[in-house]
Amino acid sequence: MDEESDLDRDRIPDARDGLTRVERVILWQLHEAQKERPGRSVPTALLYGRVVEHVSISVSELQRILQRLTGNGA
Repeated sequence: MDEESDLDRDRIPDARDGLTRVERVILWQLHEAQKERPGRSVPTALLYGRVVEHVSISVSELQRILQRLTGNGA
């Protein structure tokens, strides 16, 4: 498989819950960071650094996904 088709598959929603692999990685890394920082917010920059270790994503794409997941999108 080439990298481009892997990137496309990362953004296809799973039939079980509708989450993409990218969204799943974001939620997983957010959960891990929250466990390490109990009672404190997780800075977006920290989350981004953790997420890009697992998937190729831009800062703006991360922000769009976070807005959609939290319901704070315009």
